[in-house]
Amino acid sequence: MTSPMPAGRPMTIPWHRRILELFARAPIAESVTTRVHIDTEPDLVWRRILFYEDVPRGAPFPLRVVLPCPLRTDGDKTTTGSRVYCVYSRGDVIKRISVVEPARLLQFDVVEQNLGIEGCVLAKSGSYRLFPCGEGTDVALVTNYLAYLHPRCLWRPVEAFLARQLHRHILQAVRATLDLRGASVRVDLAPSHRPELDSRGGHAWTTSPSRSRR
Repeated sequence: MTSPMPAGRPMTIPWHRRILELFARAPIAESVTTRVHIDTEPDLVWRRILFYEDVPRGAPFPLRVVLPCPLRTDGDKTTTGSRVYCVYSRGDVIKRISVVEPARLLQFDVVEQNLGIEGCVLAKSGSYRLFPCGEGTDVALVTNYLAYLHPRCLWRPVEAFLARQLHRHILQAVRATLDLRGASVRVDLAPSHRPELDSRGGHAWTTSPSRSRR
C-alpha cells in the first residue's frame, strides 16, 4: 500500500499524482553531500554563502522541471533560531537556522515545505561546512531529506542527481559573487548516505557509503 502524503501538503503538480500512485511508500531518510574547493579564504567564502532561493540566475533545466521557480529569501541567516522564508513562484519553504559558526558552519532545519512535491521528497535539513585547505577553502554542502519513492535502487540515483544539480548551481553562484578570475572550483561528489546525528543532535557531515539502501 502507498503511504499517505504528509498532512497539509497539497498536490499542486498534476503529473506527480501518477508517480505517487505507482511508487510512494513509507519514507526513508537520505542525504546528499557535494564538496568543492574554492581558491580563497574561508572568511570571504562565508560572507558570500547563498541559499538556493538567493541565486540570481536561472536554475538548470532538470530543476526547473521538478521545482517551481525560486524568487527570494526574507530573514536573517546569521542568527541561531531565526527563520528564513524562501519564496517561490508557486509555494514556499521555511528554514530555521540551527547552528551558526562563522567561517565554519551554517546549519538549518526545514520546518515547512510547500512546493507540490511533498509526497515524493520532503526536505528536512541542510548545512554548509567550510574547511581551510591550503590557501583556499573546501566547502561541503549537505541536503538531508525524506524519500517516499520506491524502489530506492531506481529513485535514489535520480534524487542524488537533482540534489547535486542544486548544490552545483548554488556553489557556482557563490564563486561568481567572489569574482575569482582564473580561480578553480574543484567538485568532489560524495556518495549519498543516511544522515547520522552528532553530539548536539544535528546532522554530522560524513561521506560514508549509504546505509539506507534496501
